[in-house]
Parts: sequence; C-alpha cells; structure tokens
Amino acid sequence: MSSGHLTHLDAAGRARMVDVTDKAVTEREAAAEAIVVMQPSTLQLIISGGHKKGDVLAVARIAGIQAAKKCADLIPLCHPLMLTSVNVDCEADELNNCIRVTAVCKLAGQTGVEMEALTAASVAALTIYDMCKAVDRGMEIRHVRVLHKRGGKSGEWHAQPEVNA
Repeated sequence: MSSGHLTHLDAAGRARMVDVTDKAVTEREAAAEAIVVMQPSTLQLIISGGHKKGDVLAVARIAGIQAAKKCADLIPLCHPLMLTSVNVDCEADELNNCIRVTAVCKLAGQTGVEMEALTAASVAALTIYDMCKAVDRGMEIRHVRVLHKRGGKSGEWHAQPEVNA
C-alpha cells in the first residue's frame, strides 16, 4: 500500500468508511479472477451442457454480475457504487481441469471497483461449486486475486503473472 496506513481505520484505530467526498470523479476499472479446479469428468459435464441443473456457466455469470451490484451489502465498509459495466467470463481450461472466472467492473466515480470485481469472481466461482458439488465435492477455488486496476489518483496497476496457475 503506497500510503503506508490502513485507510479504513481512524486515528484511534476504529473502523470507518473512507470519506471520498473530495476525490475527483474518474473512469475506473478493475479485473479479478478466481479459478475453480475440478475433476476432468466434471469439467466435461459443464462443457457439454449435460448438467441436470442447467447451464452452469450462464448461471455463474449472472450470479457474478448480481454479486458485483450487491458488494456494498456484503462488505461492510464498501461504498455503494453506480457500476456502469460488469462483465463476467468463465473459460474452461481442459489442460488444467479448471474454469477460470474473470470479472471486469467499470464506473465513473470517486472510488475504485476492485472489491466489486473480486466479489463478482468469487461468487461466480462459488456458484460453479454449488451447482457441481453433488458430482465433485473435491473442487477447489484458487487464486482469487485482482488482475489489474486503473483510474483514480493511484493510476494503473497490474498483478504479476502466476507461475503455476
């Protein structure tokens, strides 16, 4: 963290919602990912559309979008934001037996959208787990992280590439 202190704590160490009143309205964007690792047969079931609960990836995308819009209801000190775009993509990776969930959130506002992107990716991954847990209880959700962000005073930031995703 560049400022060297936790912004969600006041001088006495009490939790607070950061005052963004004086911050400039700028275009902001953040992307996050989550990876759901599963058995090859589970991945094939999802890819083929043969799951009895329906289109797993479509439901996951919708859940992720809804989660981004509800972020302030879930994370106590997040500002309610007027998102202008939420895109959730679920890409099957047959080589690694996983689904890579990527969420991108955008707005023109006074605070960033990293938490919304993280929430969208996480809830989409949780939805995949929920819909498939009856056939694969050993699934794992890994590598939930911010991939990049831009906008605001701190400008642009990109995560380091993962070595063993």
